[in-house]
Formats: sequence, C-alpha cells, structure tokens
Amino acid sequence: MLRRAMAVGAAAALAMTAVVSSAGTAGAGTGHAELREVMRRLTTEDGAPGALAEVRDRRGRTAIASGVADVRTGAPMDPRSRFRIGSLTKPFVATVVLQLVGEGRVVLDEPIERHLPGVVRGNGNDGREITVRHLLQHTSGLPDVLDHRTPQEFLRDPLRHWEPRELVDIALQHPRLFEPGRRWDYSNTNYLLAGMLVESVTGRPYGEEIERRIIEPLGLHGTSVPGDDPGIPAPHPRGYVRTPDGLLDLTHLNPTLAGSSGGMISSAADLNRFFGALLHGRLLRPAQRRQMMTAMPTGGSSGARYGLGLQWRPLPCSDDGFWGHGGDMLGFTALAGATTSGRRASVMANLNPGGTQAQKDDLTKALTTALC
Repeated sequence: MLRRAMAVGAAAALAMTAVVSSAGTAGAGTGHAELREVMRRLTTEDGAPGALAEVRDRRGRTAIASGVADVRTGAPMDPRSRFRIGSLTKPFVATVVLQLVGEGRVVLDEPIERHLPGVVRGNGNDGREITVRHLLQHTSGLPDVLDHRTPQEFLRDPLRHWEPRELVDIALQHPRLFEPGRRWDYSNTNYLLAGMLVESVTGRPYGEEIERRIIEPLGLHGTSVPGDDPGIPAPHPRGYVRTPDGLLDLTHLNPTLAGSSGGMISSAADLNRFFGALLHGRLLRPAQRRQMMTAMPTGGSSGARYGLGLQWRPLPCSDDGFWGHGGDMLGFTALAGATTSGRRASVMANLNPGGTQAQKDDLTKALTTALC
C-alpha cells in the first residue's frame, strides 16, 4: 500500500507544476521560469512529495505549486495551503517581545530572572546572567532542547502535551555552552523562555498575544497558534517524515512539542504579508525595529547574520541581501524572507526530516531565486 501511494505521488509530481498569477504579474508562460524549474526539481529529483512558493512585489503576486499534497490520493499541492512553519514562529514571538519593550514593560538588557525567577538554574545556566536580548539573539549559551530530544522520541507519542517549562528543564539538565553574550549559537530553548516571558508580562499565553498584536491587525487569515490542536485548517497538504520503511504521514501532532519556538501554522501568502509589514514599520516602533535588525555573524561561510528573531542573508543578485527566517517542523520545512525594497517570498516542502541535502539546497535556491 505504501509503495503504491508513493508511486501515485511520484507520477503526479512529474506531471504537474501549477502557476497562479495575479493581475499585473508576469504570467505562467513568461515569468519566473528559473523558479518554476527549481520547484519542479524539488518534487522530482530531490524527492519531496510537494512544494509551493509565493512571490510578491510591487507588480503583484505569483504562486507556484509542484508535486502532491497527499501521496495516497495524488491530490495536487494547493498554493493557498496552510502548513506548520516551525522556527518561522520565532520572528512572531520576537516581534511581540519587542512591542513590549516599546511599551516599557520589558527591557532588552535586563536579566530574564526578573520575569521568570528561579526558572533558569543549574549546570552553569543562570537566569541572573542571561538577558532578554541574549534569548532573542541566541547568545544566551543555553543548550538546545532539540540536542537532547530526537524526532524519534517525539514520534513515540505525537499527540502528547508538552509544557514549556518541561522542555526548558530538559535542556537545563545539561551544561551551558558558553558565557552569555560571548558568541552566537542557535537554541530553541531561548524561544521557549521568550514565550514564557510574554505570558509572565501580559498574563496571557504567547499565542493570544500574537493573535491580538499581529494576526488580527494584519488580517492573516491563514495563520494560527494552535496550542494543543493537532490538526491543520484546510486547505493543507499532508506532512511527511522519511523513515527506513518509507514516508510516514505525521500531519496530526500536538504542536506543544515546539511551543513558542516553532508551533505556529501559516501560509506562504500570510508569511509574505507578515515580513512585509515587519520590515516596513507596521509592527514595531523605529527604535525596536533597529534593534531587531542589528545583527551579528552566525559563523560559517554563508555570510548570514542574526538580529533579534530575524536573520539577514546575502543574495547572489544584490549587494543588499534579505531578512527572514527558516522553519523546520515534523512534516514540513519552510523558508521566508523579504528585501528592504519590498520583494517578498516564501517556500515550503511537505517532507521533514528525511529530506535530502539537494532538497535543502533547492529550497534555499527557490527562495533566493524568487527574491532576485
């Protein structure tokens, strides 16, 4: 049955690449030829069941879908799909924290201990030395909970509820990686604590604050913070994990396993709207926007820099580059970004983990191609 389903999906992937363009945008026959080719490659040679992209600029929007949303039925990928966005949740959380900074309710360089007394303790991890800025910029030195919990452990009971403090405590059983502020090292633990900070300051869960401060004002109708709800609102593709026995459908899971570090759902259109609003001053005051976009090198050869919940990466076609983030969640992997000139793009594939290096490279290629 599994082999047959995969064969149906592969055949549909080979056959179908859909392009939807709004008025004023280059049509399917004339524009985005290179992007369409990368999307085709993602769902054929690279092995992803399906993929989608949306590009927006001053001329309008173009949405491209390739492959299948469901390997069992062969249903095509819908470019309007909603999907789990993983760590693309972090820019939303950082925006709420920076709004609280702008309101004078949080200070970036105050210790997290002031809002979460006694929470960060043990093995050299100390909330009296770690500031809010350290959390948002991944310079806290806190170990990453995902370094100590594998996807296979979450797969044993994907509907289980996880408390954020429970996940933080797993990380704090391990020594701190370095003195706070010394260097950059990505840790999901930082954003679990940032979500707890939002609740401590406002008295409401981080998800309610994201809905009140971002989702509702921007009209992001495909975006949600699902809490314990294991489903994804329609239309949505199935989310797959590659195992030694083939593709495992993991569409339904409890998003609290990621919480404020990666539990949200959105669409390519909404991500583009969010990043456009963020970069152009609709969500943050000028001082907090400057803080968010004050970035430090992340190391490696990519030239990437990380601000406060926002990453800058160079573009092959420009000296400027773009701001955005990536997101991995069981079943899905996504990237989104925007240039300061107003061009925005988001891409997604419905396979994670288990995607090939070629899939990862081509998702990045799709995003940079769209932004160029």
